[in-house]
Amino acid sequence: MGKTRRMMSVGLIGAALALTLAAPARAGETPTAAAGWQVTPTGTDARFRGLAPVDRGTAWAAGSKGTVLRTTDGGRSWRNVSPAGAGDLEFRDVEAFDARRAVVLAIGEGEASRVLRTEDGGATWTESFRNTDARAFYDCMTFFDRRHGLAMSDPVDGKYRILSTRDGGRSWQVLPSAGMPDALPGEAGFAASGQCLVSAGPRDVWLATGGGATARVLHSADRGLTWTATDTPVPAGDPARGVFGLAFRDRTHGIAVGGDYRKDQPSPQAGAVSTDGGRTWRPSATPPPAYRSGVAWLPHSRTAALAVGPTGTDLTTDGGRTWRTVDTGSYDTVDCTSDGSCWASGEKGRIARLATRP
Repeated sequence: MGKTRRMMSVGLIGAALALTLAAPARAGETPTAAAGWQVTPTGTDARFRGLAPVDRGTAWAAGSKGTVLRTTDGGRSWRNVSPAGAGDLEFRDVEAFDARRAVVLAIGEGEASRVLRTEDGGATWTESFRNTDARAFYDCMTFFDRRHGLAMSDPVDGKYRILSTRDGGRSWQVLPSAGMPDALPGEAGFAASGQCLVSAGPRDVWLATGGGATARVLHSADRGLTWTATDTPVPAGDPARGVFGLAFRDRTHGIAVGGDYRKDQPSPQAGAVSTDGGRTWRPSATPPPAYRSGVAWLPHSRTAALAVGPTGTDLTTDGGRTWRTVDTGSYDTVDCTSDGSCWASGEKGRIARLATRP
């Protein structure tokens, strides 16, 4: 097992490193090198900000117009498994446990925020949560394991609201807010990539913010009961700026990406790194050159990660300190699996896998 994992890790890292040697590609194209993003046909123009690869063969994607797709053949074909009557919902996050079980989050004010769950590969769906508080707006969710998970809402009564499940998303309860620090004026989360709430290990979870005077990352070590907040160097001070995506490869090492999502605005400091579980953050010495909404560590690597956004994909090989753009296609989110595959998704039905070429 160990040897097999090391071989897959080396192969995947080699594929990502090959991207750095490629000539710049036109938007939506794969670089002409040994590896790159290979776009898979989805048959839809939905925008997929929710992505949950399970392994090299199985992945789920959730997006606009109530669309949910699933593949079990590595992206060669996708099956539309959208919940019936969900056309008006905006799915922004999906968490999948295997080829049959998945949970999707719809965003929006009031009852537009919902959670649905399937246990039969999307053939049928059950609504397990519908927000009835007009002040709440749910953005992201994460699971620690197959049973325990959280979802987060923008501040209600001055504090972020946390929703908890202990049964794999079949039922949800709002957690007490006593352990949550006050939100900053204008502060909120960004439902841009399903990565404003992420977890690592059995109890640690991080929440990304923007819109306030500073962009912050909140951390909980007890599954969302108590939290501490830390400023990051990612620019904020505007509703369009802040931390949009987080990735922790363990409970210590994290990367934050973000910026200003408006096309006509620069994002001069779009990346930051933490080596102490989010207690402190330092800016990337060479950050991504533009707004980035999603980030993921390469499997079994201590130093390599990918960041994506509407203007391209960036690669780091030194833990997020320096980044280099390796593709110019548009993606909103990225995720990698433990068996050695990376996936990305975004606008106009785009879902891709990072793959080597013969």
